[in-house]
Amino acid sequence: MPDRKSPFLILQSIGKTFASGVTALENVNLTVNEGDFMSLLGPSGCGKSTALRIIAGLSSPTSGVVDWRRAPLKQNDIGFVFQEPTLLPWASVYDNVWMPLRLRGVSRKDAEPQIAEVLERVHLTGFENAVPRELSGGMKMRVSIARGLVTRPRILLMDEPFAALDEITRFKLNNDLLELWQARGFTVIFVTHSVFESVFLSNRITVMAARPGRVYKEVAVDAPYPRAQSFRTSPEYAALCRNTSDVLVEAINATAEDLEAVDHVGH
Repeated sequence: MPDRKSPFLILQSIGKTFASGVTALENVNLTVNEGDFMSLLGPSGCGKSTALRIIAGLSSPTSGVVDWRRAPLKQNDIGFVFQEPTLLPWASVYDNVWMPLRLRGVSRKDAEPQIAEVLERVHLTGFENAVPRELSGGMKMRVSIARGLVTRPRILLMDEPFAALDEITRFKLNNDLLELWQARGFTVIFVTHSVFESVFLSNRITVMAARPGRVYKEVAVDAPYPRAQSFRTSPEYAALCRNTSDVLVEAINATAEDLEAVDHVGH
């Protein structure tokens, strides 16, 4: 596994106010280490997705700095998986996964080894010629993950990718995602509303508060990897979920004065 002691990305005093006057983020400070699997957990409206889009370069902060501690990342170094699979409905699985490479000038034939490898990783070998309407919701999300990974990114940003899936499919994709993360060693920032999902996947959970969105507290998940199904039914998992849920409730109920106090302690 990667060395998690080395800072990879630091958000410094990030703020985001939209043209409407709504402040989505205020004074967000966050350090992501090399190889982290970090979840951003919080209620709707706390700016989780906005923060992710700023990290991806899809949106600019109103204030603050996004500091990549390594050399500046290239376009290939960031993968993004959206809440909806956003697949081209007329294109095959192969061509949907090829798209990021195609946009970088890689021919369909030259892309074949990378596409074959990533489809095998997400258990879609044999479905190369299928089109999205022939796939289940879980399979569509696998295609989206494959598309996000085909460029071999150093960081994968995931915006509630499994929120619309049934529990059985969600558990399976959680397991497969952890296998991919361990095999490839990339860094993950994963947005979720689910305490249970964040505890199962992450080594760190950043709990956010809303109005305006900011970091409330961080929860460390010290359980070792790999995490099998047995972890989900263990007393350790239950305790971690209770603790994380308590912090989330605190964040939801936090007053402006509470947030100021937390921010002051953090500095």
